[in-house]
Amino acid sequence: MNLHGLQWTREPAAFTIGEDSVTITTAPHTDLWQRTYYHFRNDNAPVLQMETEEKFFSFIVKTDFTGSHTRFDQCGIVLYLDSENWLKGSVEYENAAFQHLGSVVTNHGYSDWATTEIPASVKHMWYRLSRREDDYCIECSEDGVRFRQMRVCHLWEGAGKIRFGIYACSPEESSFTAVFTDMKITECAWKAHDGQQPDE
Repeated sequence: MNLHGLQWTREPAAFTIGEDSVTITTAPHTDLWQRTYYHFRNDNAPVLQMETEEKFFSFIVKTDFTGSHTRFDQCGIVLYLDSENWLKGSVEYENAAFQHLGSVVTNHGYSDWATTEIPASVKHMWYRLSRREDDYCIECSEDGVRFRQMRVCHLWEGAGKIRFGIYACSPEESSFTAVFTDMKITECAWKAHDGQQPDE
């Protein structure tokens, strides 16, 4: 991937873009969330993306969040269309014992959050985002080889041209540097369903 061809939505104050890596140093009180449960709206996290109309592909990235240390510090994969239509997958720091591996899907201004607890000792995670038209699959891997499904979802505004890439943020009074490497685009690794046939 040509990392220098990626485009910022909200450029952070501190970042680097190299030939094979990107770093983002988060600013305090940055986040992505819309309405649900908390009733607040946060839309100020830096997002670095590329644009495509390709209907079938997968995007892979490795994240290093060794520096995360405060509740909700996070970095990961993102598909950000606008403030009310996006998805993300990441590990969010919680405490010295555990953190949350999870995903958020936001359709028409309402976010959800699906998570599972993982040990706080995990400091690297690969993600794979796959597209099949307006349906999406988020997967994760601790070794970059074996990917596990996190989420299958639909984006109501995700059928045409989209933007996807990486993000990092610190919702509380914190800052850390996230490192992104091993980015690549492949043929769609999320294969067509081979079970029950579609309804007529």
